[in-house]
Amino acid sequence: MSNSNVSLNDANNSDQIGGHLLVECLIAQGVTHAFGVPGESYLAVLDGFHKYQSQIEFVTCRQEGGAAFMADAQGRLTGRPGVCFVTRGPGATNASIGVHTAFQDSTPMVLFVGDVASETRDREAFQEVDFCSFFGPSTKGMAKRVERIDDARRIPEYVARAFATAMNGRPGPVVLVLPEDMLTHVVSSRPVPKIEPVEAWSDPGSLRTLREILMKAERPFVIAGGGGWTVQAAQALQRFAENWQLPVGNAFRFQDTFDNFHPLYAGDVGIGINPKLAQRIKDSDLILAIGPRLGEMTTSGYTLLEVPKPRQKLVHIHASAEELNRVFHADLAICATMNAAARSLEVLTAPVEVPWSEWAKQANADYIANTQPQSIAGLPKDSENGLVNMPEVVAVLQRHLPADAVLTNGAGNFASWVHRYFKHHGLSKGFKTQLAPTVGAMGYGVPAGIAAAIVSGRVAFTIAGDGDFLMNGQELATASQHGAKSIVVLLNNGMYGTIRMHQEREFPTHTMGSHLNNPNFANLAKAYGYEGVRISKTEEFEPAFVAALQREQGTLIEIMLDPEAITTRGTLSSITQHALKQQK
Repeated sequence: MSNSNVSLNDANNSDQIGGHLLVECLIAQGVTHAFGVPGESYLAVLDGFHKYQSQIEFVTCRQEGGAAFMADAQGRLTGRPGVCFVTRGPGATNASIGVHTAFQDSTPMVLFVGDVASETRDREAFQEVDFCSFFGPSTKGMAKRVERIDDARRIPEYVARAFATAMNGRPGPVVLVLPEDMLTHVVSSRPVPKIEPVEAWSDPGSLRTLREILMKAERPFVIAGGGGWTVQAAQALQRFAENWQLPVGNAFRFQDTFDNFHPLYAGDVGIGINPKLAQRIKDSDLILAIGPRLGEMTTSGYTLLEVPKPRQKLVHIHASAEELNRVFHADLAICATMNAAARSLEVLTAPVEVPWSEWAKQANADYIANTQPQSIAGLPKDSENGLVNMPEVVAVLQRHLPADAVLTNGAGNFASWVHRYFKHHGLSKGFKTQLAPTVGAMGYGVPAGIAAAIVSGRVAFTIAGDGDFLMNGQELATASQHGAKSIVVLLNNGMYGTIRMHQEREFPTHTMGSHLNNPNFANLAKAYGYEGVRISKTEEFEPAFVAALQREQGTLIEIMLDPEAITTRGTLSSITQHALKQQK
């Protein structure tokens, strides 16, 4: 039947409008939840969610940025594209933060954007945006692909291609634009069967070369991370590391790639890196990078490895050919998906003994020493002076959170406490447990935790800063509406802490714009349907957290944190004093 604007009542039993077909296509791809903010430009899709509500749930969010972050979290947890729906113009631009996050974090996601009707296109109609230009795919863009569906009969084709593009190679976001009139056309098309990602295997010649390089190494080091990891891949990576006794570090905010409790684990390679680990990477004679892009945060501003040719030998394994040799010229570049690469590596025959056993042992010892609770010079360890001891708070989390709990955070110095002191069992134990934006987007943690609670049913824990929480704290209302429980620990120090830290380093005599006049966050949480608790002493945290775990509803625990506790290694005043000395 040709496309024509007819009412839903005119369609026979075998035909349906495009909006309903689109929802059917999502169900065929295994989608159980779609996150979004409703808009008049895709009412026909919303009606499709109503029609198929027993098979798929539309999660009504409060702001499109939060909705896109939830879809990103869904993609990380499931390995299949997270799905988000927004309306044109302001809706799409709000959602762009989630698309950018999914792109830089290599997360599979599909953003559907309701658009102006075809007959008003290119007139700067109400809220009209050229989405191909706005999201434009490129090495510096926000999406892997941007397409507009003008023919409702082709909805299955476009949806299938979007899912394949989002999952294959380097995972990432795809944007599909939906003209509102197209969604009401009656068609007889049917969904495409479920798309599975394609595995790219390491070629045998490269594996032989890799073994030769390993046999000549004296101080090798593995950096694992990036998108596309599965439980099976993580387990295979662990067997490879054990066979060769290789020390392993996890790339920035991919701390669950390799088991943090394993005797070969050397720590996270990211912001606030252990100085001994940074030096170890510089001293290595072979870096085996499995999965990460080796971006700015993982390489400490491109200083751990020199651009374009590192001093160390570099073997770089990545799922996308476009990423290999893009920044760092590798001695050996292998294009392979993580599942295929790790399974290839685990069967590489290792020698009976390796010369770097002590090197690997010391790397783990340095990591363990770095995770021991330490008092910060200049701050009292007890809470007599109003200081909450954050290493002790993280120790409480470690004791009480189940091994499969999902930990989320946005961006800010507050996250460094968990990054440094919390240990993830990791994917090798069967669960993705860390959701954190490598793109450094504020406001990610709260919606990601809510999505984790909805999608996985596991305990969802979020650590947030005061400025970070205010970006998307309204999504607590989404959690309450959909019966989702998350636990939020909010560190309130009355400022944009990361910015204030940098100000003290660069302009130590004055500050501007980083102070925050905050609400009572515990009371605000109650207004959204969460329980709210405010504490100011270390000993108050554990009972409050245990109660939160036992409570059916979500809980926000507001910690009044001394502004001096700005990093895990030093006080705000010490940063200021150092900067003033440098200026003299």
